[in-house]
Amino acid sequence: MRKFLIVLQWALASICVLTMVSLPISLETQLVASMSVLVAMMILKLVRPDGIWRLVALAFGTAIVMRYVYWRTTSTLPPINQLENFIPGVLLYLAELYSVMMLALSLFVVALPLPSRPSRANSNDRLPTVDVFIPTYNEDPELLANTMAAARGMDYPPDRFTVWLLDDGGTLQKRNSDRIVDANNAERRNAQLQKLAADLGVNYLTRDRNEHAKAGNLNNGLSQSTGELIAVFDADHAPARDFLKETVGYFDEDPRLFLVQTPHFFLNPDPVERNLRTFEKMPSENEMFYGIIQRGLDKWNASFFCGSAAVLRRSALVETNGFSGVSITEDCETAVELHARGWHSVYVDKPLIAGLQPATFASFIGQRSRWAQGMMQILRFRFPPLKRGLSIPQRLCYMSSTLFWLFPFPRAIFLVAPLFYLFFDLQIFTASGGEFMAYTLSYMIVNLMMQNYLYGAFRWPWISELYEYVQTVHLLPAVISVILNPRKPTFKVTAKDESISTSRLSEIGKPFFVIFGVLLIGVAMTVYKVYAEPYKADVTLVVGGWNLLNLIMAGCALGVVSERGERAATRRVKVSRRADFEINGKWFKGTIENVSAFGARLTVLGAELEDLAKDARAGIRFKMFADGTEAVLPVTIRNFERTTDGIAVGCLYQPSEAVHHRLVADLIFANSKQWEQFQLSRRGNPGLLRGTAWFLRLAIYQTYRGLVYFWRDISGRKAQAPVGQLAEKRP
Repeated sequence: MRKFLIVLQWALASICVLTMVSLPISLETQLVASMSVLVAMMILKLVRPDGIWRLVALAFGTAIVMRYVYWRTTSTLPPINQLENFIPGVLLYLAELYSVMMLALSLFVVALPLPSRPSRANSNDRLPTVDVFIPTYNEDPELLANTMAAARGMDYPPDRFTVWLLDDGGTLQKRNSDRIVDANNAERRNAQLQKLAADLGVNYLTRDRNEHAKAGNLNNGLSQSTGELIAVFDADHAPARDFLKETVGYFDEDPRLFLVQTPHFFLNPDPVERNLRTFEKMPSENEMFYGIIQRGLDKWNASFFCGSAAVLRRSALVETNGFSGVSITEDCETAVELHARGWHSVYVDKPLIAGLQPATFASFIGQRSRWAQGMMQILRFRFPPLKRGLSIPQRLCYMSSTLFWLFPFPRAIFLVAPLFYLFFDLQIFTASGGEFMAYTLSYMIVNLMMQNYLYGAFRWPWISELYEYVQTVHLLPAVISVILNPRKPTFKVTAKDESISTSRLSEIGKPFFVIFGVLLIGVAMTVYKVYAEPYKADVTLVVGGWNLLNLIMAGCALGVVSERGERAATRRVKVSRRADFEINGKWFKGTIENVSAFGARLTVLGAELEDLAKDARAGIRFKMFADGTEAVLPVTIRNFERTTDGIAVGCLYQPSEAVHHRLVADLIFANSKQWEQFQLSRRGNPGLLRGTAWFLRLAIYQTYRGLVYFWRDISGRKAQAPVGQLAEKRP
């Protein structure tokens, strides 16, 4: 009876809302209503942004969105007998419906996400046996050494966990390759990694053939190990000491728990952050997913495996014959299958690993293409909305996660839609300027405000739109390809440990300049049409404003594809750690100020500048975070300068034996609190107005910077061309 009453209440509420949404009102009334809702949302944001008041504000915004959808459906579509207008008009309408649908799914997932779970590091839970898997394919041995050393240094009884290096780069298939160079490289890698693993106390494992990519590699590890739990770390994802202590305890609480997932924290900026220089002051793109969305999914028992930084139960994986390998995103696919079998998942919102993400724009797009294609494969082969065994909330959550990757289609339509009117005078959106102000503009502002409510300090205004735009150009053909041929995509390893020594345009950046040029012509067409057709000036100005917004976004993207030269592959994380610095047999007191995956910066007391020399060998002695013992890490001096506190010395690690890799791992990865503090230092909600003003300034500067890079690129090519070739190109 209680359930019936709840359903009845929801049905009555829905009828009332739909009735209000469809009421015929004047344009002036609609404008007043929209402004009233906007003011109410602003006041609620200032007064009570959380709890029930957050839901009230989102409900106000939802009413405006629904009102817009009703008006858009009943009053703005072109006549069906005008196919040249109707077809692009319907495409634009469908793109908007997709955006509204994704907003609705987002509201369901993250309107009230679970709070962060309390720490379990000091709990007295049973300590199950754990196998730690580090799958690798072509990563640098030094990178692997740091990850293995960090994994071996985790705070867990040594007899209760085993670390495995799963090497797919030294398989028997590769060592017996007909290409002698490839075979020699595989043989050399196999021998090198076996020795490195043995020195670090790690089990080395390879297999006969490279089948089913990463999923097959992990399944080979499963077949050779016996631990109750499986921890998975990517080759460049080094865990903190407290990783296992913070995660394994959940499995005793719930015998049907198959997954404990933790966030991915990155030591280096992605290409967008690096080229826009926002890494130190703005939350990273992945923080919206790991800081809000995964907590929202966790509320509905739908947080999923992200391929690394996770612990899984072996008995659950046995049910599915290991990790699923139908798609190229084996992580999410495995989670879908296990959720459908009644297993549960948990998300721990604390950075417990530190990794590297793609540094070049081309590698970034390659990674995102794999994610997008993999999610489309899951949608095609597993189809979560109708997957038997999933609850309704889980179906909605997986719909949100998979359908999101269709964004290149609506983004492309939103980009070209205003050009249909400006260039071809097509009427694909039949509305006056006043109607646009009352309905469309209010809807856009409400949408931005709702995003600010949902994601706040985790995602600043317009940044999501920028990320989606810069991906759309190259993801659109990738998504179309996998839709046409779902089995075509193959797993490709994302490049790790990249750096860009000189500033240059990205090799895949040219299309962005073409798009920018077309949109700029659209601005000129707007001015011309206002002058030539003043009787249509209101509509022309509205469409021209839309095109101008696209131009601002496209201009900012020019800065994204203009790669800044930067030798360091990772940024430094601030620490404060006492140390002794040795140079030429002399020891000086100092403090380690910051560290990265490859070097550290110290402030040294008592030394003189003449004691130091560039590229000189030196040593840093410090107490290990793990057990308090002291050891010396060899380094070379890269730079030094006098400061008010002493001499600041930049160093490059020079590990030559296993103990040195343990020192590097202890220095960078042992303490997870330093990563958490760094994340918190970037989080702050600028609000819609300040955030928009900041983005506008950013876009203007990045447009200028991108055009400068483009001009240098053209000038450099001309300078390198033969004289005869240049002469031929002259008019």
